[in-house]
Amino acid sequence: MALLPESRTDPDGSATLRVLSYNVRSLRDDTAALARVIRACAPDLVLVQEAPRFFRWRKKLARLARAADLVILTGGAPAAGPAILCGLRATVERTEDVLLPLVPGHHRRGFATAVVRFGGARLGVLSCHLSLHTDERLEQAGMLLDRLSALGVEHAVAGGDLNDRPTGRTFRRLAGSLQDCWATAPWGGEHTSTPLDPHQRIDAIFATRGVQVLGCGVPLEQPGVTQEDLRAATDHLPVLAALKVPAAGQS
Repeated sequence: MALLPESRTDPDGSATLRVLSYNVRSLRDDTAALARVIRACAPDLVLVQEAPRFFRWRKKLARLARAADLVILTGGAPAAGPAILCGLRATVERTEDVLLPLVPGHHRRGFATAVVRFGGARLGVLSCHLSLHTDERLEQAGMLLDRLSALGVEHAVAGGDLNDRPTGRTFRRLAGSLQDCWATAPWGGEHTSTPLDPHQRIDAIFATRGVQVLGCGVPLEQPGVTQEDLRAATDHLPVLAALKVPAAGQS
């Protein structure tokens, strides 16, 4: 299997990026294995779900970022779990953590969002972890699309734990407006849950239409990523995408 392209900025200002989406289960598992997986994927952006939210959550998330050679961009407790990590190659324009309406008896949900630049490319970024409840999850998909539009950028990427499969209403709603990166350019593995028995794709990365998807999937054969680390790191498998983002003003 061919490897995904490495990150770079082209002379015309466009940028090839690696984006990783990963549910880290509040760092309750083997964080050293988790950091090794992330580092081996060499991401420019990591869309985290179930980041630590409670006691000393900032220190825990910062420790993971440091071990993975990244920094915290936004999210964590203020976004009710979603977070974004990034490399030093990113120039941050702005960030915003968004709490979604709380349904009594359900978990609080939110979005971690940012606008970043890589070379001449501007990119909106959103990390999400959608509801376990069907109707609420579908409403949150609409909020996600609205939030991406509100970022006011031509190109954007969103990813996370959807708690829905590609045949579900929420997944189909997002895929109807955005590119489902795995379906657009499948690479690596498809199923993200569970590491011990991968049988369903409930984690995904989506991109707006102007972004070129160069490949996307579970990085099963990425150099440095081992089955042992994937099983030990958390209860989801990660999704890695290589995207080419045009320079601002290009289509």
